[in-house]
Amino acid sequence: MLDAAGGRLDVTRGFLWTGVAALVFVILFPLRVSTRPGLLIARGLLVEHSVRTDCLVSVRWSDGVSRRMVLRDTEGSRVEIDPTVLVHNPAMWRRLDTDTRTSIERGTLLCGATALRQLAERIDRETAHTVFKVSGLQ
Repeated sequence: MLDAAGGRLDVTRGFLWTGVAALVFVILFPLRVSTRPGLLIARGLLVEHSVRTDCLVSVRWSDGVSRRMVLRDTEGSRVEIDPTVLVHNPAMWRRLDTDTRTSIERGTLLCGATALRQLAERIDRETAHTVFKVSGLQ
């Protein structure tokens, strides 16, 4: 709009600005995470990744600018999700927790108890904070 107001907008600049807008949209497009018994699915703009949550091999934190939880299953599938998705969706967390317990019972989950415990503590803390806030005991 600034280029158009300044009289500098031409076809080339229009294509460049459209390309920049499309690139920003693709980068900032959030993953859609869903669960069903034994499966966690993360859908992006162009890709879909799924992992068998009842056959997990590892659950770990990835280091970087934003913390991500990386889940791997026995079939070699891998999914990275933002843990705040689970914090804000208790039903999804319960489904994942139930399935990870199944993985532990089967003996497939070799690495990840610490990451799951940290996430459970965070979810419990957030839930308690919400209950106190709603009840006026904050």
